[in-house]
Amino acid sequence: MNVTVRTRFAPSPTGSLHIGNVRSGLFAYLYARHNNGQFILRIDDTDRERSTKESLEEQLTDLKWLGMEWDEGPPDETYFQTNRIERHREAALKLLRERKAYPCYCTAEELDAKRKQAERERRRPVYDRKCRGVDFAADMALPDKANGRNYAIRFAMPLDGETVVDDLVKGRMVFQNSELDDFIIVRSDGSPIYNFASILDDVDLRITHIVRGDDHVPNTPRQMQMAYALGFTPPAFAHLPQVLGPDGSPLSKRHGATSVVAYRESGYFPEAMLNYLARLGWSHGDQEIFSKDELINFFGFEACGKSAGVFNPEKLLWLNFHYLKERPLPKLVAEIKPFIAQRGWPIPGDDAWLEKAVATLHERAKTLVELVDFASFYLKDDIEIEPKAAAKFLKPEIAEPLRALADAIEAREGEVSEESSKAVFESVLAKFNLKLGQLAQPVRVALTGGTVSPGIYEVIAVLGKRRTVDRMNAAVKRIESPA
Repeated sequence: MNVTVRTRFAPSPTGSLHIGNVRSGLFAYLYARHNNGQFILRIDDTDRERSTKESLEEQLTDLKWLGMEWDEGPPDETYFQTNRIERHREAALKLLRERKAYPCYCTAEELDAKRKQAERERRRPVYDRKCRGVDFAADMALPDKANGRNYAIRFAMPLDGETVVDDLVKGRMVFQNSELDDFIIVRSDGSPIYNFASILDDVDLRITHIVRGDDHVPNTPRQMQMAYALGFTPPAFAHLPQVLGPDGSPLSKRHGATSVVAYRESGYFPEAMLNYLARLGWSHGDQEIFSKDELINFFGFEACGKSAGVFNPEKLLWLNFHYLKERPLPKLVAEIKPFIAQRGWPIPGDDAWLEKAVATLHERAKTLVELVDFASFYLKDDIEIEPKAAAKFLKPEIAEPLRALADAIEAREGEVSEESSKAVFESVLAKFNLKLGQLAQPVRVALTGGTVSPGIYEVIAVLGKRRTVDRMNAAVKRIESPA
């Protein structure tokens, strides 16, 4: 019987989406889509103190931006873990009644003393099962401090045999049950722990494949045994090697931006982020650049590496540069507008003009933010001239040629073009016996404020006659009347 593949991504809304976590979610998404299956978004919000509505909204926005659309999940409230607490409590009671779990009365102080003793004796600090043999009533209730039921509930791990994990990335892993401790599944305040709630939610949601980082490997045999105890067959597992920083340590803020939102707000494209994350631990021959459809078509766990992926911001930037260069100008114009607005600059109402401006810069910028920065001299009426550039190029001897060029441009009928600008330049160069660079650089400084820009004729054609003439005249005035 063919079973529909169902994968899930289950972020906690306690902060921004981390690159490493969303990479696991992406692989789950690609595997589901590759197999014509379903991708489920579940919100693991049991950390009530740290979970926020703002984090949730940011995470949902990030996933939509990435194009990781889900088949089931928010806004449906049933996919929030906190709305399933009663289901988790019922399952814990079932395990108690069937003697597959037991109450533990050991205090935090006792457990801490046992842990320290084990460390002194260089033993693994596992629970010694002190309370496992204590008899308890079959109808025993869950812990409730308010009503004097101050105990935790521990899972009774099988004392012999082994748990086998046929991992889709790491291969077969075998765990001796005798080495796995009787871990807590319900705290003394009555709240289920994450590992218990998570596997129960997975089997209830009919998840067939769990894709996650290999830091979860120690949880896997425990979750599998809980599933068996509850009468379920656990899903298949695919544990991905962690994402590391360039120095080989787990990727963290000290390596720079590590969240999806940081890259989204820095003007990266979702296609670049998807492409980069997919290649972070997966490959398809020597191909580097993939469309989303290609990723879905080619993806499989057999091509996932077993060693950790190293996050390389420069490689991501290179990919983004590629996508920016290939972007259709109308689309680029639409995408750049929010970043112009963020600067507090007026958004040009003429899309054709903005396309013309962007066309001169889009092979230079690597992100949308950088594109806006480069376009600032087009978008702002009053530009700031770099002092060093002014000192080097706006010298007294260039004032007269600059004035002549401004007058000649203003005297021409109609708007300026690259061709007409070139003709005016050539006439002024001949008149003053100058080489192009001797005039072009001072003009560039006068028009853009700096020494680097697109071709000077392109700049003049985009700025237009009025702004070009005004800026050159302002430069002449600056030369003749220095502050």
